Amino acid sequence: MNKHIFLFPTVLFICVLICRTSFAQSATADSTSRQSALNNAINLYNTALGNQAPIFTGEEYNFYDPHIKGTAYFQDINGFTDGAVFYDGTLYKHILMMYDLNTDQVAVVLPNHISRFSLIKERVKSFDFLNNHFININADSLHSNVITKSGYYNQLYNGKIEILGRYSKNIQTTTSSLNGLESYFTASNDYYLKRNGIYHKIGSQGSLLDVLKDKKKELKQAIKADKLRYRTIPKRLW
Repeated sequence: MNKHIFLFPTVLFICVLICRTSFAQSATADSTSRQSALNNAINLYNTALGNQAPIFTGEEYNFYDPHIKGTAYFQDINGFTDGAVFYDGTLYKHILMMYDLNTDQVAVVLPNHISRFSLIKERVKSFDFLNNHFININADSLHSNVITKSGYYNQLYNGKIEILGRYSKNIQTTTSSLNGLESYFTASNDYYLKRNGIYHKIGSQGSLLDVLKDKKKELKQAIKADKLRYRTIPKRLW
């Protein structure tokens, strides 16, 4: 059975609204123009390289045994889909990719659609995939007793507070009286909130209110007024 982590996204949205600070940073037209020209040059260069672009390195990626029930992939998308990766200091756009939650690896396919590779994780800073922004976190650098696993985290919000989602899938095997051994993927999700430089694991309404205790009264009023309640995370976030 799937492991369910209970969290209500609307409550997180409320806490974001309460904690958000409004600020704006203006950039000169000149600097914006230079950056745009640089990005265009990089994209043209990578397009010209094609299969030889530096991002297409790493170990060969192999698909799973089709007899395993379910999928190992983010949002159950088991086909290569357009995304962007910040790799070795360069942003690569329109990369066909998949996010494997079992191995926590990003797989890419060459433009010729022949060879598949797992990106070298140490070289990945972040990637954008299916309208989600993932960042590569080195747990040893955080000095946190909450986030202990290095890897990719979905940056759900980043402002005065930061909200991260960590998704994973594992292969489980059971014995069936009809088919013998059966294998299937199970999913789990963990959520973290960073405030004042400290990460907190958020698994319930109570833990959220404890972290934002100075806003507890406003949050409780909002929850009561809208009759909010916790539920399982939608499958689309797995």
